[in-house]
This record gives sequence, structure tokens and C-alpha cells, in this order.
Amino acid sequence: MTTAFRAACVQMTSGRELRPNIADAVALIDRAADAGATFVATPENTTQIEPKKARMLAEAESEDTHPAIPAFSEVAANRGLWLLIGSLTVKLTDSLCANRSILFAPSGAIAARYDKIHMFDVDIPDGQSYRESAAFQPGTEAVVADLPWARVGLSVCYDLRFARLYRTLAKAGANVLTVPAAFTEFTGRAHWHVLLRARAIETGCFVIAPAQCGEHAGGRRTYGHSLIVAPWGEVLADGGEQPGVVTADIDLSKVEEARTMVPALSHDRSFASPDGPSLRQAGE
Repeated sequence: MTTAFRAACVQMTSGRELRPNIADAVALIDRAADAGATFVATPENTTQIEPKKARMLAEAESEDTHPAIPAFSEVAANRGLWLLIGSLTVKLTDSLCANRSILFAPSGAIAARYDKIHMFDVDIPDGQSYRESAAFQPGTEAVVADLPWARVGLSVCYDLRFARLYRTLAKAGANVLTVPAAFTEFTGRAHWHVLLRARAIETGCFVIAPAQCGEHAGGRRTYGHSLIVAPWGEVLADGGEQPGVVTADIDLSKVEEARTMVPALSHDRSFASPDGPSLRQAGE
């Protein structure tokens, strides 16, 4: 079985209007395919960053009617790609949406879906305030998807701060982790590189993390720096601060190499909590 492929991160500055964002994403996906990528990932909120909850809910579409679905299905099929759309806003009810990551197969069919589990309800010291749970229903299931050459564990943005999710994905067989994001500029400068490298090192996985960048509606600023990280923690590609595409060649033999040098995934132990019953480690 092939153990190597070229991955690409698409970095964007998504705006408020759905169709221009879709067109921008498709153009960048085409650029990634032209660079030889066979796995392409776009950031969280690929098709819209809308700061006003009422407008976002009014414009949200269900998966069945969402105009991005056929557009991304078509580009995946035309270019023969495994295409991860980092997330779309998918309408569930009149008052709630899902922040949904969707993986398209080279046939154009949807191969996997993941709804973001951890909601970003945070007041940032730069003055920005976020209440994702006011408009989004959190997911309840971790997801691993099988590709011809990899098992991919899906996550979205704020999930990155919850290490147990990634350990669970690795124990379920993932050797590649995806972290599409719209990290704030403030938190990104402090934590983005550190957290992504840590998740790679802890699990012995490759990490592919496409990101939003620049200034969005309402004064929101995102950090950029889409990263591809190797299982030993080396940064293989960094997207910097502008929209574009970065690629890296993924050699999955490096996963077994890293896990052999430090076999921490096999060393989990139960332990007693200071305040109550024993805790179980991920995968037990």
C-alpha cells in the first residue's frame, strides 16, 4: 500500500458573502491540485464568516440545499482529490446550526462528516467576545475516515485545546489529524504552533491544519499560519499571514518511526482522581 502523498492547506480570508467565498476556495483548491496535492484541506468557516448571529441564521442552508456542496463535490471529482472542507455552517433548525467538516472523495461523494464538539465561548483580552454555543449545536461523536493511504481523524479549531480527543482518534487508528481553524490573532500568536506540534508529538500523527487569516467583518482578525506538522513535531509547511496554498509531502512511515521511538500511545494507565473515582485514559 502507498504510504506517501502530497497534502495541501488552503489559507483564506473568508468574508460575509457565501458565493464569493466558494469561488475563492475553488480557485485555491485548483491551485493546490496543480501543485500535485492529492489531499487538500480548507479552513474552518470556509464559506462564510458572519459576525451577526441573526444574519448568519437567516442565510444558513441545510446540507441538502447548501450551494457549497455541489461546488466542492465537482472540484473534488474533476481534480481527483480527497478534499476536506474545514467547515461549513449547516442549518439544523431555525435557531441552531452545525459547524460541520465535510470530506469529499475523488468521486465527489461525501466520505465523512464531523460536527465540531467543543464550542468557542470565550472573551479574548483584545476585546473580542465569542459565543459559538448561541448559534451552533455541538457534535457528540469523534470521527475517523479511511483514505487509500491513511486514516484521518477529524477535528475543528477550538477542539485543538482538548488533547483527549486526539489521543482517542489516534487510538482509533488515525495516523493523520486535521485541524481546520479560524484561530484568533491574539490566541494564535501565543498558542497555535505550540498546540499543533504538541498534538503531533503526543499522538505520533501528522497534523494538517489549514487556517483563516487577516481581517474579517466586524473587526475579527485571524492568525493564519496554516501548518503541516510531522509526527516528531517538525513543521513541514507554514502558510504565513496571507491567503494562498502550502504543500508538504507526507511519508506515513514516519508515524511508525515516531511511535517506536516514544511508544506513549501504549503506555496509558488508569489513575485515581484527587476528588473522586479513578479516571480512565482515552481508548480504554
